[in-house]
Amino acid sequence: MAYLTLSQFLQQQSGNLTPELAQVIETIANTCKRIDVLLQKGALAGVLGSAEHENVQGEEQKKLDVISNDYLIDALKVHPHVGGLASEELDEFTPAQENGEFLVLFDPLDGSSNIDINMCVGTIFSILPAKNAVTQAADFMQAGKHQVAAGYVLYGPSTMMALTVGAGTVFFTYDLDSQEFLLTTQDITVAADTKEYAINASNQRHWEEPVKRYVDELLAGKTGPREKDFNMRWVACMVGDIHRILCRSGIFMYPYDLKDPTKAGRLRLMYEANPMSMLMEQAGGASTTGRVRILDIEPNDLHQRVPVIIGSKNEVDLVTNYHS
Repeated sequence: MAYLTLSQFLQQQSGNLTPELAQVIETIANTCKRIDVLLQKGALAGVLGSAEHENVQGEEQKKLDVISNDYLIDALKVHPHVGGLASEELDEFTPAQENGEFLVLFDPLDGSSNIDINMCVGTIFSILPAKNAVTQAADFMQAGKHQVAAGYVLYGPSTMMALTVGAGTVFFTYDLDSQEFLLTTQDITVAADTKEYAINASNQRHWEEPVKRYVDELLAGKTGPREKDFNMRWVACMVGDIHRILCRSGIFMYPYDLKDPTKAGRLRLMYEANPMSMLMEQAGGASTTGRVRILDIEPNDLHQRVPVIIGSKNEVDLVTNYHS
């Protein structure tokens, strides 16, 4: 069977997809191939363990967090079509090229706590239109509905890319022989109903009542109001959990909780929630904070956090209804 390469696929797309945007996506994909090489080598490359300092989020950085971040910045800041970029790992945005048509935001290595135990991790990216010839911080403050492309690369047993350019969500698989991302799944559709959910249950005592009610009903199974049994799955890597939902439906929740009431949520709007929401909606799923559609949120900070409830539409709608 002949598979389309990423480059061939992008040449056939229309809508948001311009030759300039295609070049930016290919640069991200090629950089992720470099990250994949280091992950495959693991301890042999001397890249495991802590970098012994914290990022702007106050989280301990792993060596591969720093390396992955540097790879992406180095590749994108010289790209002729990138006006600016922003990383979850850095406090400020990085200026790129004057008159660059796009802004790129990324989480260089999602789930990095999984690195040292050889579990899946991923790179998440979001692409927005640039607003000015010379990029300013305010130019990044665009609602997620304005994204022209979004995706992630999952470094797992096989390395895969999920991508949307606003015309559905597709999967590519990285072929080690040709060193190309090859199109392996088109027209991904997330079923509206599901029997799987993902949530960090260790925070249960801090949840708001709507989330407690919803999870209690799932746990009650066939004898409860839902009248069916549910399974819980939790990868501790958003890329892994979202990939599972895109493959076989489900719902992922990182809701607002009272563990630290000063934080509006755990996940970052610009680097995680927005790109994953675009991928999910383009596959027929839904994504909210429990109160509002994530892609409608007007950001007020480069590192803004939000609650995330994402996945099969009927389940997301039910949790949202419980909040209202």
